[in-house]
Amino acid sequence: MHLVIIGNGITGVTAALTARRLVPAARITLVAAESAHHYSRPALMYLYMGHLRHADVKPYEDWFWAENRLELVHAEATGVDTAARTVQLAAGPALTYDQLLLATGSVVRTPDWPGQQLAGVQGFIGLPDVESMSRDTQGIRQAVVVGGGLIGVELAEMLHSRGIRVTWLVREARYWQSVLPPEESAMLEAHFREHHIDLQKNTELREVLGDAQGRVRAVVTTTGQELPAEWVGLATGVTPNLVLAKAAGLDTDRGILVNELLATSAPGVYAAGDCAQHRQPAPGEVAVEQLWYTGRMQGETVAHTISGQPTPYQRGQWFNSAKFFNLEYQTYGRVPAAPAPGIASFCWQHPNGKHLLRINFRAADQAVTGVNTLGLRQRQDVWERWLAEPTPIGTVLAQLAAANFDAEFTRQHEPAIRRAFARQFPDIALSKPRRKGLFRMLG
Repeated sequence: MHLVIIGNGITGVTAALTARRLVPAARITLVAAESAHHYSRPALMYLYMGHLRHADVKPYEDWFWAENRLELVHAEATGVDTAARTVQLAAGPALTYDQLLLATGSVVRTPDWPGQQLAGVQGFIGLPDVESMSRDTQGIRQAVVVGGGLIGVELAEMLHSRGIRVTWLVREARYWQSVLPPEESAMLEAHFREHHIDLQKNTELREVLGDAQGRVRAVVTTTGQELPAEWVGLATGVTPNLVLAKAAGLDTDRGILVNELLATSAPGVYAAGDCAQHRQPAPGEVAVEQLWYTGRMQGETVAHTISGQPTPYQRGQWFNSAKFFNLEYQTYGRVPAAPAPGIASFCWQHPNGKHLLRINFRAADQAVTGVNTLGLRQRQDVWERWLAEPTPIGTVLAQLAAANFDAEFTRQHEPAIRRAFARQFPDIALSKPRRKGLFRMLG
């Protein structure tokens, strides 16, 4: 079998490694135009900030690929002939495949703003973006970031680390309004202000202004402001990369349409990761999953199917994590911006504004449905068990120390959390807390 994988991100590489383990004799070829090697996307901001070197963002040494008989082709795939089962390359002969995996990832979603083609205006999604950002922000004093979410905060922190003044334009009335409840948004906004980030809400980009050399010098906002900007970062989201799939005649919508086995509309062709769209997502799940861990899971799952072990993709409990400057965020299960009907929401905040815990639970049976934390590290395995069983909120709060992943001598907040819950929900009884040492062992 010759497996050709287009894309060397977390999805493509996970699929290659899994297929190598399952089918030791297979020929496996990874094709990528962006970089000759696989790199860690979450580590890119630390490369810019100087915390890591280029070699540090490569999860595998250069010898690893030959050692595992994985062929790397640094070239652009320009076309796929699904009838002939060939992949055309911009340089070099076409590749013939038995099975093909499209792991083409995402591209920056950019509205058509006047002036966005000016030098010093860019998105942020991959290694080439870090390289151009490092070059174009050298020695500048003022930058503008457009768009909220996780990419926006990454850009703000990266620029801030170099002493660059940041104005951050967010079109919503509060930060990450579509994802976070109001209390979480307010805590993060205060945190950004502490780091001297000029967060301007209800404000959008209208136009980018350039100088005589074709470089950005300012932006005009929808509020009528003209803000000086020597560099502009576009954090306006990403969209599945469909160029190759459309050229091949595959069924597409927002992404490349796939079934439960991650198979596309063409025999022998699969799609996984950011570029894939599930035709029939499970209830409560999204059709396009653009997260690092779902990309890894899809890569592993599709490799089993390609290797002759058909395996439906099942994501399991939703989770995500991020770091907002030095404030950690975790979420497990479902915690939407506003609770759904029949869902109660308990929220505790420390008076210092650095710690928050929110637990959602069903009003009918009190079973927990999701948790958000800021400044509190939680154990994923414990929360996955509580959500899967499902566990009543009273039991969860009594056993909350079992989920605590903070360092051993970090201040514990469980008693204060239980007291706050008793005040907010006096009619719900809590189980008796068990000894902390026991839950340290369980954790």
